[in-house]
Amino acid sequence: MPNLRKMLGNVQSEECRSLMRLMETQSKKTLADWAVAYAKAHYLPVFEAACPGERCLMETVATCEAYGKGQTSLNELKPLLREAAQVAHALADHPVAQAAARAVSVACSTVQTPTNALGYLFYGAAAIAYSQAGLDRTAEEYEELAAVEFQRAYASLQKACIPDEPHPAKLHWNC
Repeated sequence: MPNLRKMLGNVQSEECRSLMRLMETQSKKTLADWAVAYAKAHYLPVFEAACPGERCLMETVATCEAYGKGQTSLNELKPLLREAAQVAHALADHPVAQAAARAVSVACSTVQTPTNALGYLFYGAAAIAYSQAGLDRTAEEYEELAAVEFQRAYASLQKACIPDEPHPAKLHWNC
C-alpha cells in the first residue's frame, strides 16, 4: 500500500479557486448549512459503510442541522464537535474511514469557522478517492478523483447559493 495522504486536492487548482470565489459571496449560515448537508450526503455514507453502528458523527450532523434551524445552541453543539474530531483521530489505521470522519467533523465545525467550508472538502476528496479506487493507486489517479470531487462540490454549492446574499462571510484564506 502506498503512503496515503490525509487530504487530496490542490488549493491552486481552478476547481478550488472557483469554490473559494463562490464561498466569498455567501453568508456564514449558508456555508455551514451547505457544508453539513453535503458532508451528510456524500461523506457520512462512506464513514458508515466503513464503521457500521458508529453513531457519533450522525448525531453531530443532526445537531448541526438543528443548530442551523435555531433549535439548539452552540454550547450544546461544541462537545459533539470535539467528540467527532476524536472519532476521526482514533481511526489512524483505516484511511477511508478516517478521511470520511475528518470530512464530516470539519464540515460540522463550519458552524464556528466558515473557512472550514473549503477545508473539509480536502478530507472528503480523500474519502471518495480511497473508497472508490481502493488504497493502491498512484498519486495522479487520486488527484484526478479529487478534482472530480471538487467539481461536484462546486456544482452543489452553486445550487445552494443565495443570489446577492446580504452579509457575505468575511473569509480569510490561509492558503
